[in-house]
Amino acid sequence: MLQAATIRFLKDLKKNNNKPWFEKHKAVYLDDIEQMVQQVIDRLGKIDADIAPLQPKDCVYRIYRDVRFSKNKTPYKTNMGASFNKGGKKSPTAGYYFHCEPGNNLVGGGLWMPMAPELNKVRQEIDYNFAEWKKIISNRSFKKFFPEGLDTEEVLSRPPKGYNEANPAIEFLKMKSFVVTRTITDAEMQSKSAVKEVVKTFETMKEFILFLNRALE
Repeated sequence: MLQAATIRFLKDLKKNNNKPWFEKHKAVYLDDIEQMVQQVIDRLGKIDADIAPLQPKDCVYRIYRDVRFSKNKTPYKTNMGASFNKGGKKSPTAGYYFHCEPGNNLVGGGLWMPMAPELNKVRQEIDYNFAEWKKIISNRSFKKFFPEGLDTEEVLSRPPKGYNEANPAIEFLKMKSFVVTRTITDAEMQSKSAVKEVVKTFETMKEFILFLNRALE
């Protein structure tokens, strides 16, 4: 679970997005986040062996914003993100994702906007093994946790090169990302069962993640 102080910290950071305030209040936030991420690693590592070797530093994204090319010069993000994937957050593999932002908490994951070579590999894997793919995303538990299915925000308007509209998997072959998410409330984030629920969501995604990573091998 996250402490109420952490949720409050992120809310207050929106109003006090400056270095003096951040330096004065960051200690409690950072310790709380690392503790929760370690708990997720410990539990998820028993379900997916690729996660077991990770440490919090391999998963948690920096809270510092890159403002070099942005009109928004506030120095800090007002959310916390952690990615649990083989090789750590910088690895171009599919993984599990956790996002903490007051009023907009997300749990999910997958493979977001891969480069062309990796994207082509995933499309080929789906095309060659569509029955398996369809079984994974049609699983009752998977659909219960992710009733809206895969994110369709980034898709091609026409079939990718080498495929045609008649392909039974064309809906997925047009995708540029392969991601699912579900929202959780601030209260759920602070409940004693928070880590259990996050890991339960990730467990439901395991076959989805393994399929994507197999394509990238």
